[in-house]
Amino acid sequence: MRKLLLLLRYLRTSMRFRGPNYAVSWSRFFCFAAFFVSSFALFNGFSYSTFRFLFGGEFQPVLSFSRKALTVNAAVSSDFPATQVLSIRETVLLPDQVILFLNYPPSAPFFTKEKLDCVYLGNTSAEPRLKLSPARVEADHPGEQIVRCPSAPRGLIVTVGSESSGVLSPGPTHRWDWLAYEALLDNDNTTVLFVKGLNLRPDRVSNASRFECVYGWDFTRLVRSEVLSIAQEIVRCRTPLSVLNSQQKDNSSVWVSVRIKGRGLLPSIARVRFFSDPGTDPAPTRKPHEVCVCTMARNQARFLKEWVMYHAEIGVQRWYIYDNNSDDATDQVVESLSDAGYNVSRHIWPWVKTQEGGFSHCAMRARDSCEWVGFIDVDEFFHLPSRLLLHDVIKNITSNISIGEIRVSCYNFGPSGLKQMPQQGVTVGYTCRMTLPERHKSIIKPEALNSTLINIVHHFHLREDYKFIDVDRRMVVVNHYKYQVWEVFKEKFYRRVATYVADWKNDQNVGSKDRAPGLGTKPVEPDDWSSRFCEVTDTGLKDMVLQNFVDPENSFLPWQTGRW
Repeated sequence: MRKLLLLLRYLRTSMRFRGPNYAVSWSRFFCFAAFFVSSFALFNGFSYSTFRFLFGGEFQPVLSFSRKALTVNAAVSSDFPATQVLSIRETVLLPDQVILFLNYPPSAPFFTKEKLDCVYLGNTSAEPRLKLSPARVEADHPGEQIVRCPSAPRGLIVTVGSESSGVLSPGPTHRWDWLAYEALLDNDNTTVLFVKGLNLRPDRVSNASRFECVYGWDFTRLVRSEVLSIAQEIVRCRTPLSVLNSQQKDNSSVWVSVRIKGRGLLPSIARVRFFSDPGTDPAPTRKPHEVCVCTMARNQARFLKEWVMYHAEIGVQRWYIYDNNSDDATDQVVESLSDAGYNVSRHIWPWVKTQEGGFSHCAMRARDSCEWVGFIDVDEFFHLPSRLLLHDVIKNITSNISIGEIRVSCYNFGPSGLKQMPQQGVTVGYTCRMTLPERHKSIIKPEALNSTLINIVHHFHLREDYKFIDVDRRMVVVNHYKYQVWEVFKEKFYRRVATYVADWKNDQNVGSKDRAPGLGTKPVEPDDWSSRFCEVTDTGLKDMVLQNFVDPENSFLPWQTGRW
C-alpha cells in the first residue's frame, strides 16, 4: 500500500507541474486514481519494469498473477518452514530459449532437473497448456538457480513447477535485446555494468553525460549516480556509498541499471556483486598464477581435456571457462579436470552474442590471480616453436614494463584430408593450414586495461602508460583448428558464441571472417571439404606433442580415453 501511495503522489505532483498549458481537473485525477487503485487491487502489484515509466520510458507494467506461488513444504524438505516461498525472480526471453532465475529460501535444497517442469500458461487461464522438460537446470549463486526452458509457443507464458508442489507464479519478463544483465563491483569501488540494446558504436568511447546509473533495493529506494565511462556494452558507474554499505550485509540485494536521459531506464536483472578467485589474497605481494586462459565455449566437452592438458604442459596454470548455454557434458568434464588437479572453473554465461562482454568480465575476475591472461577459443592452441614454456616466452618479450598486451599471430588449419575425428586429438590430427596468418589473439596484463574495458576481436584498449607488442612467429603462434572434419564444423557453426555470426546457416554477415570461405549458408558438405584450406603442411605442433607427451607404457596421450 505504501508503494501505491507513493506512486499516486508522483502522479499528482507530475500533474501539478505540467505547466500553464496543461489543464487537468481534480475530478479527472480522482477518477484516474480510483481506476488505478482498483487495478492495483485486482492484479496485486507491478514489476520492476514500472520504473521505466517513472524515469521517462514507456509504461510497461508486468502483472502478477492471482495463482499462488509454489510453497516449499515438508513434502520437499523438512529443513525450513512451510511459509517460506520459492519464486521466479526474473525471466529473460533469448532468441531460442527462455531463462528463468529462481530464488530459494535460505538453506533450501535446489530442485534437480528431473523434479522441475517448464510450464506454459495462457494469458487468461491458470491451467497449464503445455509442459516440457527443462533444457538445463543449474545453480548460479547461493540461493539462486537458472532454469533454461524451450521458447514459448506464441501467446503462452513460461513458468516452472513440480508435480508434487504446483506451479510458480510467472516472474517479470524481459526482452534480451533491451536489458542490463550483469554487474561487478570493481576494486576501486566503481560498478561495471554489462548491458544489451544501447547500440553504441563498437570500439569507441561514447558520451557519458547522456546517461546516468540508477541503483535500487525496492520500489521506494532508488539512488542515482554518475556514469564515469560508457563504451560498446559496458558502463562504469560511480557506486553510491549507500550501495557499498549494503554490499557488506547482502551481496545480491541491490540491482543496478543505466538511464538514457530523455528515454528512460533500461530494465535490469543485474545485481551488484564482487567477484574474486576463492582463496585469493586481497593484497598479494605476488599473484598466484603467471599465465591464465579465458575462453567462452558452447558444447565443447569432447575437446576440453586436450585443450586444458596441453596448455598445462606448456605453462598455463589457471583456466576460466565461460559456458555459453552448453547442452553437453561440459560441466562434468570441468569437474573431472578439477578433480585431477587442474585449476579450472566453469562460469555460467547464458548471454547471446556477448563474447567481448564475457572477456571483459573474465579480465576483471582474473585480475587479482593472474599476471597474464590469454584469450583463446577451445579450438585454438598456443604453439611454441622455440620450445620454451609460455611464461618464459612472455618474460623474454616483456622486459619493458610498459607492455600490456601481447598479440600472437593465428594460423587457420583445415580438415587435412580427414573425414573422421582424429583419435589422438586435434594437435596431432590436423597438419595442413592456410599460408598466411589471419587475425591475432591476445595475452594481456589485466591491470593494463583501460577503465572502459573495451575489446574487439580479442584486442583490448590499454591505459595510456601501456602499449602492445606483436610477437615474433618464431617464438609463439596460435594454431586455430577452425575448419575440422565436417561433423565438427557443422556443429560448431550451427550456433556460434562469437559476436558476429549467430547461426552460420542464416543469410547474415556472409562476408564475415567467422564464416568458411566459399561455403555460403547451405548446410551441405562439399565434396572436397576434407581437402579444403590446405596450402601448407605444418607438423610442428604434432611433432612436439608426440615427442614430449606420449606415455611410453601405453602410447596414449594424456587426453586420450585410455589415459583418463
